[in-house]
Amino acid sequence: RHGRRDARRARLRGRQQARDDHISYVDSLPSGQEKGLFYALDLGGTNFRVLRVQLGGKEGRVVKQECDEISIPAHLMTGTSQVKLFHSQFCTLSDQWITMSHVMFFFQELFDFIAAALAKFVASEGEDFHLLEGRQRELGFTFSFPVKQSSIASGTLIKWTKGFSIDETVGADVVAELSSALDRQGLDMKVTALVNDTIGTLAGGRYDDNDVVAAVILGTGTNAAYVERANAIPKWHGLLPKSGDMVINMEWGNFRSSHLPLTEFDQALDAESLNPGEQIYEKLISGMYLGEIVRRVLLKMTEEASLFGDDIPPKLKIPFILRTPHMSMMHHDTSPDLRTVGAKLKDVLGIQGTSLKTRRLVVDVCDIVAKRGARLAAAGIHGVLKKLGRDIPGSDKHRTVIAMDGGLYEHYTIFSETLENTLREMLGEEVSSSVVIKLANDGSGIGAALLAAAHSQYLEAEV
Repeated sequence: RHGRRDARRARLRGRQQARDDHISYVDSLPSGQEKGLFYALDLGGTNFRVLRVQLGGKEGRVVKQECDEISIPAHLMTGTSQVKLFHSQFCTLSDQWITMSHVMFFFQELFDFIAAALAKFVASEGEDFHLLEGRQRELGFTFSFPVKQSSIASGTLIKWTKGFSIDETVGADVVAELSSALDRQGLDMKVTALVNDTIGTLAGGRYDDNDVVAAVILGTGTNAAYVERANAIPKWHGLLPKSGDMVINMEWGNFRSSHLPLTEFDQALDAESLNPGEQIYEKLISGMYLGEIVRRVLLKMTEEASLFGDDIPPKLKIPFILRTPHMSMMHHDTSPDLRTVGAKLKDVLGIQGTSLKTRRLVVDVCDIVAKRGARLAAAGIHGVLKKLGRDIPGSDKHRTVIAMDGGLYEHYTIFSETLENTLREMLGEEVSSSVVIKLANDGSGIGAALLAAAHSQYLEAEV
């Protein structure tokens, strides 16, 4: 059996160029014994969150937690444009005058804004939160943008996404920048863990259940992470961690393969996207794109078979006007006359007076797109279990838990049920009886705080 497993792992290693696996440097997940006060910062969009949690060890677990959410001013998200505006108003030199130092000023301003909000949040600590005497506050930093990590608490920015465009700051160490901003605020706080939301979900899941081996995000976007033996990681160089384990951030949304069932609709969506050729798997299975695929299919049916009459409804031509929540509401419509489908077609696409036959066709399209996405997502989870050797029937049955987060899985019932049924089908009855998918909310918040605790600078002193 071990020979078969080793051969399979070798084949899987040979296929890794089709994914963008990243070593996370998280070699210790929460055990449930963590104690003390820890903070988290979650930066992943136009808002950021700050969170604190008091941990009480094996018995007390999460004693108390508090959270606050702050909007980021638009001008702090586009540093380069601000520098150019300054240049156009106050300088007559060429664009070469715009140096890294000027762009870094706006990068610094972004982190100063975040640090100031964090300092204000720390100042509001109530009596229920206790920092042990002589200790520095510690922070888990969820940074949901692509970074190249070199340790658990350092990582250089690869690129901005989600509306940020401070392009010249690519290559900067985000932990160093945040730490400098905290110092400027006079806030005595150390960043002990830099993670993304998927790894945070894995940490939060493991804290609640020691059998969690992987985490999957299925929401607007998608990603997965799992616990691997460090000696099985081709990219790992140097001393093995004490635990012998390492969390792998798969970035599986960027998986690409000739075996993925791309249709003309998927190919057109990709070609017209902001990142053609990238995130192909994500464009097939995530909440950002499912509704748009449905819109494209309905448009083709209207153009070639007059689905909604002789004239093409103008709104049906608008990309991303039909969102996945709209699709889900139509798909789950159980009324005899499919009145929710009719209402959504009218309210979202401006299509009135549809027949029951037309509404049924719309539901059929939603069904095909959603179930294809769910089955492909299940195949991805099966691949992770296969890599971990958890797909093999046998007497030494381990309970295998996958921590799942994301609105698509949580709220789109037909999608989640299809995913679970497909995984059961792929694994077989014996293996699937020991595999559990467990909803684990807020990995980017409490998960990051738990990782700060698991990688505390004071752990050696507590032993």
